[in-house]
Amino acid sequence: MPAPRTISLGCSRYDHTDALLQGAIPVGEFTMRPEPSTDIAELFERVMRGQEFDVAELGFTFFARSMDLRDPPFYALPVFLLRKFQHSTTFINSASGIRTPSDLAGKTVGEFALFGHDMGVWPKGIFRDDYGLDPAECKWIVGGVTRPMPPLDFVPLRRPPGVSVEAVPVDGALGPMLESGEVSALISAQPPEGISTGSSLVRRLFPDYRVVEADYHARTGIFPIMHLVVAKRELIDHHPGLARALFTAFDGAKAAAIARYRAEEPAPEGGPWFTQLLDADGRLADDGRWNYGVSANRNAVDTFLRYHFEQGLSDRLLTSDDIYPAELLDT
Repeated sequence: MPAPRTISLGCSRYDHTDALLQGAIPVGEFTMRPEPSTDIAELFERVMRGQEFDVAELGFTFFARSMDLRDPPFYALPVFLLRKFQHSTTFINSASGIRTPSDLAGKTVGEFALFGHDMGVWPKGIFRDDYGLDPAECKWIVGGVTRPMPPLDFVPLRRPPGVSVEAVPVDGALGPMLESGEVSALISAQPPEGISTGSSLVRRLFPDYRVVEADYHARTGIFPIMHLVVAKRELIDHHPGLARALFTAFDGAKAAAIARYRAEEPAPEGGPWFTQLLDADGRLADDGRWNYGVSANRNAVDTFLRYHFEQGLSDRLLTSDDIYPAELLDT
């Protein structure tokens, strides 16, 4: 394979990718051709179905599923663009009688988009580890939250043995189904409309989710990963040093964002307590949100991969040592 003159990059515009997308960060001897995305589902489909980019942002579950292909097309890079704590993403019907995750046993539970989206894998795994809930004890319905939407079709809808998984009715949506009681609970990156409108019919499973999430982090050290960066295996295998150059470039873009945060005073219109809130948030900077590299993320990555396998979404149990280019294993 001749040396590429340019490398295509499909990625959302975050503060910590902005400098790279603007071309302000070099990538070794390579030229980056960025394509910022505003539609994450479309981006993931283009990556998975058409493999349209040399380097791209991808949901962790989609990358893990790609590893089951006969010839896995991607390496993961230990660059994690989106993280989110998980206890805030489970919603319940107020009349369901559900008080703790263990009460989900025997219930019909909705899940956004597919069985095993990133914010479905994490809660299911946490609920099993911390509350003893086996996902097979629930009946699962997948689809759209605020409007009818079929399960994402650029990956097969997995129905693990012993687990009931169905698609939402063609004209149905999980948010209204939660309010009516057709589903007792919903796990979703996208909150149901009843949360924003203040409906008495729905609420979060963990009303004090910030406290619960802080306890989870203190106990485990894990800041759950949603999206990582992938690169085509053929490209990396034929260009020693490229994986390291990409890692360094993403790390440099992240450093530029952190430097900007530290240098800029919050605007007065941010509110009377905005500066104090920002300062308090800054003191949490060691919570793992900024960590790139294999070593600092091994626990979180291996935990997700274990959950993915336990939930019947991977054909084999993977670890961090299986997913990265060899030249990055020392990061």
